[in-house]
Amino acid sequence: ECADVVEEYVRAAQEAGFATVRIIHGKGKGTLRRTVHAVLDRHPAVATYRLAAATRGSWGATLVELKPRPGPPARAGARPGPEDP
Repeated sequence: ECADVVEEYVRAAQEAGFATVRIIHGKGKGTLRRTVHAVLDRHPAVATYRLAAATRGSWGATLVELKPRPGPPARAGARPGPEDP
């Protein structure tokens, strides 16, 4: 199913540290685009999305801005080390 593939792709891209991804769904009748956008609307890793510029696929592709990958939870009472700001 398209929705499952998109959901997993976005999750994996965020885990890999990507800030932006492009999903090519084609132009057609817009059925896949609507499915992709429905997944992106509810995906916790998605900050924003928009249709691509004419040079990047136009309305046949969607550019997705991802939220930063969540880090490990801080330990209670932990102090920043020399490598922490």
